[in-house]
Amino acid sequence: MNVNEIGEFIGALLILTGGFASVISAFGLIRLPDVYTRSHAATKSSTLAVLLTLLGTFLYFLFSQQIFSVRLLLGIIFVFLTAPVAGHLIVRAAYRSKVKLADISTEDELFEVLYKEEKEKENEVEIEEDKEVEVVDEIEIAKENDGISDKS
Repeated sequence: MNVNEIGEFIGALLILTGGFASVISAFGLIRLPDVYTRSHAATKSSTLAVLLTLLGTFLYFLFSQQIFSVRLLLGIIFVFLTAPVAGHLIVRAAYRSKVKLADISTEDELFEVLYKEEKEKENEVEIEEDKEVEVVDEIEIAKENDGISDKS
């Protein structure tokens, strides 16, 4: 085996691995429960699949035909930069549209960050309600104490 055959083999192996990652991405889109986890599967694994496939194609053409393809390198850079950003923006739009999380999701850490003002207002309302309850309790205790002192 010479260097060209090894390079072609590595390129073909990367293309095959990219196809496998693409199949895993498709299973993730089918099996996962909500838009957030599906988007994760679509962006992470499909980005990896496309990058592996393009890199394998680049290496295959480099070693088999000695063609240095700038278009493939630009494609790799473009996919690497845009796919995660697009996935993030889609999930962010879904979250801001108040798309429900899956039932198995245990924690929503982003709610506290994005809706801090609403949560503070809710806390203020709860504090005011607690104060009102305390005042009512104090009035009732005072009435009971007055009733006790009146009886004596």
